[in-house]
Amino acid sequence: MESISVFEIIKVGIGPSSSHTMGPWNAAAAFIRIIKRERSIAEVKEVFLEFFGSLAKTGIGHGTDIAGMLGLNGEDFKIIDTTKIDDIVNHIKESQIINLGGEKEIPFIYGHHLVLNMSQTLDYHPNGMIFKAIFEDGTELVQDFYSVGGGFIMSQEKKSIEKECVRTLYPCHKSSDIVKYCEKLGFNKISDLILINEESWRTQEETRKEALYIWEQIKECIYKGVNKEGILPGGLNVTRRAAGINRKLLGDKIYKNKNEWFQQVVDAEENFTNINKWISCFALAVNEENASFGRIITAPTNGASGVIPAVLMYAQAFTDAVSEDDIARFILVAGEIGTLFKKNATISAAMGGCQAEVGVSSAMAAAGLTEILGGSVGQVLMAAEIAMEHHLGLTCDPIKGLVQIPCIERNTMGAIKAITAANIALESDPAKAKVSLDQVIQTMWETALSMNDRFKETSEGGLAIAVNVPEC
Repeated sequence: MESISVFEIIKVGIGPSSSHTMGPWNAAAAFIRIIKRERSIAEVKEVFLEFFGSLAKTGIGHGTDIAGMLGLNGEDFKIIDTTKIDDIVNHIKESQIINLGGEKEIPFIYGHHLVLNMSQTLDYHPNGMIFKAIFEDGTELVQDFYSVGGGFIMSQEKKSIEKECVRTLYPCHKSSDIVKYCEKLGFNKISDLILINEESWRTQEETRKEALYIWEQIKECIYKGVNKEGILPGGLNVTRRAAGINRKLLGDKIYKNKNEWFQQVVDAEENFTNINKWISCFALAVNEENASFGRIITAPTNGASGVIPAVLMYAQAFTDAVSEDDIARFILVAGEIGTLFKKNATISAAMGGCQAEVGVSSAMAAAGLTEILGGSVGQVLMAAEIAMEHHLGLTCDPIKGLVQIPCIERNTMGAIKAITAANIALESDPAKAKVSLDQVIQTMWETALSMNDRFKETSEGGLAIAVNVPEC
């Protein structure tokens, strides 16, 4: 089993969905690379893209079609000016031309060259898509891709994903591996072990620098979210709430940038009710940004992108864990816990429901918080187990396929559960625990396999059909 870097789990992304937006975007970019490897962009006459299963059924609400077009057009979601997305997409649709890979303009008719096939699901994975390029000489190049959660993609033959297989010095594929190596090396902190393993990708200094970059992006996203009013796109007419909560909690205090705002939060009145509201505000801010094609931190998915920022911001604003070293350790531990779920279960709602997104994110956040609040190796893993245990069976049933209801509020609940799990673990003896993290991960996977497909991001069950929302 190959190792996964924590920064493959916690990374810069773009809303509204890691599996339905970032995955297809990554797949389109990968297909462009395959064309260049096999032939050349100059030889392409036409390109076709067909989405299947969950990608098709909730594709419009998740921006899957938009992501596919932008990826084929050569755009990069890590650097694209998100305010220009609508203009680019409208130009493609109106001109019926796409600039393939940013190199060659070819005909592209939405509905003909890009199709959402809602009646068929590919066997390999519910998030399937097929790309086809037709060359000037009439030959074709066809490639399947599957978006398996967190922006990760793969093909059925696994031949087309250009990814170097990495094996760390101390491979941790289960929580029992973490315990084993920490005991062997005499580490009291899981983050010390992870820091060594991350050297398979970069130096320890570079790892710390990346973690702090993630923290800055988290603060930037929250700051944007708490300062935006209005209605979220998509037709549900959901009102942004983070800005209103922020305004009520700060009163007439004035700030000019995110650092001044953060200091105002730190200096604000601290009581249980206010802290609880701030945690919700942080999570709402991120997920409102996510719902509107904003740049966020995928952790481990976009639908769950508000949990870790909310818990980490809570730790920085309302606990004694405020150093840059604390921030890095939180992110390292949270990311490592995410890799365990990725390897042994799933982080895709289309495979496992929302337990695979908000549930996993809550477990990650609980572990990170416990680490920086002084928890032992056992207590950190126990916190992750507790958080997931109380998300088991959580379904994914977004209304109209949008990452808004119940997704946005659900992140606030995941954050609160993470903090509760950390507090319980810090007051507990892990040796007396009846359920291990490995056991709860296995249970989560078995639950995912047993869950009806209607509750796996298809908008065909639960709230998605219980709430009648007319098409706009």
